[in-house]
Amino acid sequence: MAEARQRHDWSIASSAMALLANVHRDPKKRRAFKPSDFDPFARKADAGQPIPADVRVLKDVFIRNDPA
Repeated sequence: MAEARQRHDWSIASSAMALLANVHRDPKKRRAFKPSDFDPFARKADAGQPIPADVRVLKDVFIRNDPA
């Protein structure tokens, strides 16, 4: 029950934060904010998706231990 209350409170707070951020954003430079951008309980659609990488990058990271 406590988690449901937190989710409810965050949904209200994130809507207010998105509204405030959209009022102060430059529409030519930035997309509109959504309440889910500020809600820690909102699920991200692209979370867990693999990042495409070239074989050379993987070889540098895993074989040569060169992350940069």
